[in-house]
Amino acid sequence: MFMLRFLESMQWVLFIFFTAAYAYQIFYLLVGLWGKQRGGVENAELHRYAAIISARNESAVIGRLIRTLKEQDYPSELLDVIVVADNCTDNTAEVARSAGAIVYERFNKVQVGKGYALDYLFKHIFEEQGEDAYDAFFVFDADNIVDPQFVREMNKMYDTGEYSALTSYRNSQNFCANWISAGYALWFLRESRFLNRPRTRLGVNCAVSGTGFLISADVLREEGGWNYHLLTEDIEFSIASAVRGRKIGYCGNAIIYDEQPEHFRQSWDQRLRWSKGFYQVDAKYTGALLRGCTRGGKAGMSCYDMLMTVAPCNLVTIGSLLLAVLLCVTSFAQPAYITYRVMRMLGRILLLTVRGITFSLFAFGAVTMIAEWKRIAGPAWKKVLYTFTFPFFMLTYVPISIAALVGKVEWKPIQHGIAKVQEERESA
Repeated sequence: MFMLRFLESMQWVLFIFFTAAYAYQIFYLLVGLWGKQRGGVENAELHRYAAIISARNESAVIGRLIRTLKEQDYPSELLDVIVVADNCTDNTAEVARSAGAIVYERFNKVQVGKGYALDYLFKHIFEEQGEDAYDAFFVFDADNIVDPQFVREMNKMYDTGEYSALTSYRNSQNFCANWISAGYALWFLRESRFLNRPRTRLGVNCAVSGTGFLISADVLREEGGWNYHLLTEDIEFSIASAVRGRKIGYCGNAIIYDEQPEHFRQSWDQRLRWSKGFYQVDAKYTGALLRGCTRGGKAGMSCYDMLMTVAPCNLVTIGSLLLAVLLCVTSFAQPAYITYRVMRMLGRILLLTVRGITFSLFAFGAVTMIAEWKRIAGPAWKKVLYTFTFPFFMLTYVPISIAALVGKVEWKPIQHGIAKVQEERESA
């Protein structure tokens, strides 16, 4: 009987804990739906920027990104495009130079990853052009396509003087390719609309997400370069900013189009790296985030929000279920009627857990799809279909999270092609 009471109590404790821990995101949802988007300064001073691209064997796509940066509605003399061709074995450097970018080539098989490439590039820029050559830097992945108003809109927000970094609206080029690319795209849209947009509206820190973000030159000068080298250097930077009291904002009018993986093997490798990176961040910053939560106010809320962002909730749930299974096994030493009742209780807990998680994920995806319908390229039937497959995409994080916990993970490049976003827009 003790085991039955324990299982039932554990079920309610977990439900209450997770509901209380993430209840604030319901308020984010309401602000994301009906709150006015934060704008910048209309008659903003025109700042000088460099668009930074870290690329490894990206000759197929980097030329297109550079062209979209060269076509920005912003004075060309105030925007340089600088590429670090990192451990490339193809002609990425030549393609980038031909497209009009300044190119640095880096070869280092020991310090591997985007964080090291960015640090290498920023230090070379400061040494060769001086620390005051640029007011801020944009960071892009080579497969991106940038909206013509991107720099002008980001400049309006940067000119407010409130932010040391900014993130942007991350749309996708290949949403409707398959359920994998759609899963990524829907998650990033939710992040933009229902996390970063409310955060900025409420004065809470945002999180940068790998690409399409701005970082002030002041931050890089203070830190002596880019000092974030975990497997998820973007999340590490976001959390360090919250801990140190630096503000990260969101500019919803600055749009990039990202290309998402379409093959499960690539998706597994990428998300395995992200999951391992989250564990690294947890190990390094959990203590600092907990201390930051005690500050109170918006600074404390920023730390709490980042703590919930990187909290290993999957592992808590999995660990609890494993404990329940262990109790179930030990029940076989009890009379048969007790074993039966324990098994029945465990089955009910598993069913309720899977149902609850699946429904929550579907609700996240459905609300995001409805809110962002017009901004998603593709036919209506595919949008509806991939709303239903979104929970299953997210549930594949469960085995990925376990694999990341027990296995060695190394940074691996993701191959990209050229997605034809215009064709899908026209068919929408």
